[in-house]
Amino acid sequence: MNQHFKDIILKATGASDLFEIETIQSLWSGYGRIIRVGLEGSSYQSVVIKHVKLPDDTNHPRGWNTDFSHQRKVKSYQVETAWYEFWNQQCDDDCRTPHTLALEHFDEEVLMVMEDLDASGFSARLSSVSWQEIKTCLRWLANFHATFLQQKPENLWEVGTYWHLDTRPDELKVMDDKQLQQAATTIDQTLRNSKFQTLVHGDAKLANFCFSNDGQKVAAVDFQYVGGGCGMKDVAYFTGSCLYEEDCEAMEAQILDFYFSELKKATRKHHPEIIFEEIEKEWRTLYPVAWTDFHRFLKGWSPDHWKINSYSERLAREVVAHITNSSQ
Repeated sequence: MNQHFKDIILKATGASDLFEIETIQSLWSGYGRIIRVGLEGSSYQSVVIKHVKLPDDTNHPRGWNTDFSHQRKVKSYQVETAWYEFWNQQCDDDCRTPHTLALEHFDEEVLMVMEDLDASGFSARLSSVSWQEIKTCLRWLANFHATFLQQKPENLWEVGTYWHLDTRPDELKVMDDKQLQQAATTIDQTLRNSKFQTLVHGDAKLANFCFSNDGQKVAAVDFQYVGGGCGMKDVAYFTGSCLYEEDCEAMEAQILDFYFSELKKATRKHHPEIIFEEIEKEWRTLYPVAWTDFHRFLKGWSPDHWKINSYSERLAREVVAHITNSSQ
C-alpha cells in the first residue's frame, strides 16, 4: 500500500501508526484485497481496508475475462464507492452495515476505510445456518428493502444484482436451454416492471453476512451490485445460498411468510403511506420469477453448478410455461 493511502487511514482514524493484521480476502480475479489493519494511538483498535487495484490483465477462473466483464467489475467498484458515500448512512441498526471512515480514489486504485465489524460484535461467519439465523438475515433484508422502497438508484446500478441480464450477454449466448434463453428478456422485464421497486443488495449470499455470536444480529457487507429491483431477487438468492435443494422447496412458504411479516413491520415504520398488502401480493408472485432469473444466469455461466437442481428446474419450467401461455 502506498504512503498516500497510509496517510489517509491515519488521518481518518486519528492513529499515530498502523500495521497489517491479516488479509481477509483477495478480490475476485486479482482486483485487490480486503485487509484488517491494527492501529496505534487511536480510539479504534482496528479497521477494515478494501483496496481495489485494477489489474493490467485479468485471469478469470471460468474464462469470462472479456473487456465487457472487466468493465462490469470496474463499474461495480464505482457503485460500491457511491453506496458508501451517498447511501450507506440511511441504514440503521435493523439493516446494519459497516460505517465508512474514508473513501479515496487515486489513479486506478480505490481505498475504502471501514469499521471493523468483528470489533463491533459481528465476528461470526457461518457456512451453515439454523432457522434462527435464517430469520435474522431475512429480517435484515426486509428492513433494507423497506428502507429504500421507491427510491431511485442514483449512482448505483439501475438494475441491481450481479447476474442482471443486461450485464451478462456472454452467458446468455451460450445457454443450452433454449426455452429459458428465449424467455430471459420477458423474465427480466417482468421484474423490472413491478410496481414496487426498492434497492436490492445484489449479492445477498450467506458469506456476505456477519453475525453476532448468538446469531440474533447481523450486518451485511459487499455492496458492489446494489441497485434497483424487486426485493424477491435478494430473498431467492439468499435462500439458495444457504439451503440445499430439498430445504429450499420444503421451507419456501415458511421463508416467505416470515420475510413478509418482517417487511410489513418495516414498511409501516418507514413508509406508512404505502399499502403493504399490495407489495406482498405483487412480490409473492415474483418470487419464482426472481428465482428463475438467477437460474438463467447459472445455466449460462456454469451449467454443471450444484445449484442447478430439480427444484430450480421446476420453478423455471413453470415460469417459462406461464410466459409462453400469456403470449399466445
